[in-house]
Amino acid sequence: MKVAVVGATGMVGEVMLKVLAERNFPITELLLVASERSVGKKLPFKGKEYAIIGLEDAVAAKPDIAIFSAGGDTSLEWAPKFAEVGTTVVDNSSAWRMDPTKKLVVPEINANELTKADKIIANPNCSTIQMVMALAPLHKKYKMKRVVVSTYQSVSGTGVKAVRQLENEIAGISGEMAYPYPIGRNALPHCDVFMENGYTKEEMKLAQEPQKIFNDRSFSVTATAVRIPTAGGHSESVNVEFENDFDLNEVRRLLNESSGVTVQDNPDTNTYPMPIYAHDKDEVFVGRIRRDETQRNTLNMWIVADNLRKGAATNAVQIAEYLVANDLV
Repeated sequence: MKVAVVGATGMVGEVMLKVLAERNFPITELLLVASERSVGKKLPFKGKEYAIIGLEDAVAAKPDIAIFSAGGDTSLEWAPKFAEVGTTVVDNSSAWRMDPTKKLVVPEINANELTKADKIIANPNCSTIQMVMALAPLHKKYKMKRVVVSTYQSVSGTGVKAVRQLENEIAGISGEMAYPYPIGRNALPHCDVFMENGYTKEEMKLAQEPQKIFNDRSFSVTATAVRIPTAGGHSESVNVEFENDFDLNEVRRLLNESSGVTVQDNPDTNTYPMPIYAHDKDEVFVGRIRRDETQRNTLNMWIVADNLRKGAATNAVQIAEYLVANDLV
């Protein structure tokens, strides 16, 4: 199994290598791929050093699987070139997510839709992944009508430049700014770029991607995405209205029995999900589970996950694992 990691030097690329090693993904040949300025540099993987190669050399090597985390423009240009030589691409950017000819996959929910013909597979947005992981078993049982989500997203979702901005502000150092305002001691209601409708791209991803993942347009999602000064881990306040009524104990049971979801919900012991405890974990944590007392059949939840792992790298590696296990590459 010849595997290429495209964007290996980035924040998500580094986590992808970590996840591939932890999960003992069956690699016989590893290609680490990055931009021209990184070619020749070396990165460690399982005790060995690997020299970074460029995209053209990576395509020429015809890997079985290429896991991309190199930005939308790179994916739009290069994913089809890999696909043309027979490589199956799992892409972590937003480039292909809403393309009607490409699958948008969270393995626990819809990996069974994948076939050998799928040569470019999209990884959903990090905030979408954790939300749909919690919503999936509940939608199946009670049928969602409307979801209102407010996110509290860490600076790691923006990238290393934003992490450095926060660290500089904490240390009292002037430096390069990833955001138009300080992020320390602040909250920016501004994730990604603003669109004509007044929403940001991040908010529209949260609105549109769940419908595609569930292959269901009978429910709607409205979002407000906020950047907060945490180093890692995204949190979400989710209010979901169902067509059918629910029992809170059954909700907790359905979530706990759902693969990849862990319930942390005991107000008596101050037990609830927090990004500091989700760090470096693959589960999606759900707590503060309670009825919305202002509206029928409506539930409130607090959902937290490590955005670089299940929100990005782990989900992509899980897709690759499914492809290998089901002989789809």
